[in-house]
Amino acid sequence: MNLFLVNLVLALMWAGITASFHPANLLFGFLLGYLSLWLARHRFGEKAFFGRSRRIFSLLGVFLVELIKSGAKVAAMTLAPGQNYSPGIVAIPLSCDRDIEITLLANMISLTPGTLSIDVSTDRSTLYVHAMDVDDPQELIDEIKATFERRIMLALRDERDMPDG
Repeated sequence: MNLFLVNLVLALMWAGITASFHPANLLFGFLLGYLSLWLARHRFGEKAFFGRSRRIFSLLGVFLVELIKSGAKVAAMTLAPGQNYSPGIVAIPLSCDRDIEITLLANMISLTPGTLSIDVSTDRSTLYVHAMDVDDPQELIDEIKATFERRIMLALRDERDMPDG
């Protein structure tokens, strides 16, 4: 049984009962459905749905935190006159190899102020990123791999499909 679809049906039922298909009400219905399914999780035997949901919400939370931090950093950099920046293009070796993972990583990087995904190598093993201020390229690589790439793979893959390391 696909609990995600059941959760969507519960959200639609909630919207129908309340006679409001406003996105906020649908989201509230989805959260109520999720809570209902979580309370009855021993009946379904699908722990993967709840674990994956938790990892997806964790990824979204990390993205929001990074968005706020980098927005504040870029604002401080642009408001402080006379600073010397060292913009650069960094080649980030990818551990993720699925199109959806690479696309999500590239979009999260581009949506984060101060960085922009430029290109992916033809063999999909390297992502090229322009950063507004690159003091240490390896530090940027490590930060992107730790904050985004690993969490994206955790959110979208089964744990048995994760690469070692």
